[in-house]
Amino acid sequence: MAVYTDVAPEQAQALCDRLGLGRCLALDPIKGGIENTNYFLSTQRDGEPAVRRVLTLFERLRADQLPYYLDLMGHLASNGIAVPDPVIDPSFENGRKTGGHPKVLQVAGKPASVVSCLVGESALSPTTAHCAQLGEVLARMHLAGATFGGQQPNLRALAWWNETAPTVMPHLGADQSALLASELAYQNHVATTPAYSALPRGAIHADLFRDNVMFTTSASGEPFLSGVFDFYFAGDDHWLFDLCVALNDWAIDLSTGELDLNRARTLLAAYELVRPLSGAERQLLHAMLRAAALRFWISRLWDWHRPRAAQMLQPHDPTHFERVLRLRAQCAPDLLAVPQTPLD
Repeated sequence: MAVYTDVAPEQAQALCDRLGLGRCLALDPIKGGIENTNYFLSTQRDGEPAVRRVLTLFERLRADQLPYYLDLMGHLASNGIAVPDPVIDPSFENGRKTGGHPKVLQVAGKPASVVSCLVGESALSPTTAHCAQLGEVLARMHLAGATFGGQQPNLRALAWWNETAPTVMPHLGADQSALLASELAYQNHVATTPAYSALPRGAIHADLFRDNVMFTTSASGEPFLSGVFDFYFAGDDHWLFDLCVALNDWAIDLSTGELDLNRARTLLAAYELVRPLSGAERQLLHAMLRAAALRFWISRLWDWHRPRAAQMLQPHDPTHFERVLRLRAQCAPDLLAVPQTPLD
């Protein structure tokens, strides 16, 4: 886990007082993640049961960048999507405060948020049943996000890849450098095609890995998706890219990077029952699978070779997504039985 900023007990209690949450019972660091500092915040008001929420201190994002993410989560929650709902500073509601943003807090000198805590646990070895649930909820999330009024580009999209690649190139071997250069050239070409311009877009999660989704078990013993969290890479981008990020994690063999076709087709079919893919999306599915692998290879190279100081920081090994990218670049474009046509 990563803890960049320590929060003292008196700081936690001051936050609870400000938000009207009652006594701070516990503040426990959360395992996992390398971008922000996260704690489970347990509180209790007099005469009420204890409540656990999540306190996040943002280590890279500025306070003025946070409203998009927090408002998106609030919008999705209000539209029936199971996501963390941000706590609103009551001083905005009663008119005592007008500057800033009601969901953006300040803790230990860092911009912060407090959100509701989801129930369940992540499915780190997902089955087709998990993938079916994910596909349906991801499609519903995209459609609900289409009515979200906020705007912000995906900050880890093609422009960032082009900007960041030269900073990691000196750390790569000749074969790796050749792969990175050739895939960047391919993705820049794809971005000039009419099909790419025609891709439907809107607010996306952009980081929908299996450890960012929670499941409970239904009365029949089937998994039930109880929540999606960690929206702090969200932005406006192509829905297909978001879908391919999910496919490259939920529907692969982690040890080899190979696609599990049964899980992949199940996830796609469940998604399309809610939102059928467009012709342009069908045409570019293979290209976006490659794009999603490239994005995370570059970001993991960046984290690996340019680490930040933190307690127990464990950056992800970039070789996993190097392997995934090579496999996606080599596989047949029609691997998932989605009709393809040549790029213009």
